[in-house]
Amino acid sequence: MNAYLQSAQRVIDTEAQGLNALQQSLSAEGGALGPAFGAAIELILAAKGRVIVSGMGKSGHIGRKIAATFASTGTPAQFVHPGEASHGDLGMVTSGDVVLLLSNSGETPEIADIIAHTRRFSIPLIGVASREGSTLLRQSDVALLLPPMTEACGNGIVPTTSTTVTLALGDALAVALMEHRKFTPEHFRTFHPGGKLGAKLSRVGDLMHDEMPLVAEDAPMSEALLVISQKGFGVTGVTDSDGRLSGIITDGDLRRHMDGLLDRSAAEVMTRAPRSIAPDQLAEAALAEMQARKITCLFALEADGKPAGILHIHDCLRAGMV
Repeated sequence: MNAYLQSAQRVIDTEAQGLNALQQSLSAEGGALGPAFGAAIELILAAKGRVIVSGMGKSGHIGRKIAATFASTGTPAQFVHPGEASHGDLGMVTSGDVVLLLSNSGETPEIADIIAHTRRFSIPLIGVASREGSTLLRQSDVALLLPPMTEACGNGIVPTTSTTVTLALGDALAVALMEHRKFTPEHFRTFHPGGKLGAKLSRVGDLMHDEMPLVAEDAPMSEALLVISQKGFGVTGVTDSDGRLSGIITDGDLRRHMDGLLDRSAAEVMTRAPRSIAPDQLAEAALAEMQARKITCLFALEADGKPAGILHIHDCLRAGMV
């Protein structure tokens, strides 16, 4: 077992050294890759179309992830397989696009047609490779030369450190572009509407109910009980003469005022100044508030204090937030 752990530690250490070399090459203090990285960002920002990412083999797998990261963070992108490109998919690469081409050696035969296509139609080409002077880097408008590194496999033939470093470089490009575009969580949610991530980025207004249990302060408790029963939230909000939420009646309030309950008004039974939230806040914040306070509902209030909706903890559960 120790031998297995030693292998694992050696791999992680070797790849960490590769990432450190990449970081150093991107350093503002004379890093060799820094100017080219900046030029690549400017080239992508200037493109009117998409970033077309391509690569063969392991570089292709990394390219698919980079394209997906671009697309989900505000930079339209698409992966095009170089083999398919040679059989018709080059038509997907248009003059408004910019191509990001990955090849560790820079001499992968299958990428030749994409390189030729970009040169023929003056499509900007960003090349990523580890070999200085390789065909890919010589033909590129912007050449991103990866720093010297050792593959973690031990014999230097299995893409390991090089794919990790290329992936990190792709993430760096995507995040730099995202920050330049001031990409917000709201934008991110637009591209991630499904799953737990989409749920966590939902707003209260996306999940809340517009038909709320509400009664006036002077409403008799018989009316308040009817509203609680009909609406099914287990509570009712209480509004003042201006329509602002002044209180809430829960099952706890009902138990505390059991004696003579039907002889009371809503204002006499309610809990004043209940917890609330704004419709534009993240639903995750509402869930955290409900869990911390051990309550099941929150009213969403507009800036003037008037209720805009009600959110039940079950709405958060149905959305997949927990």
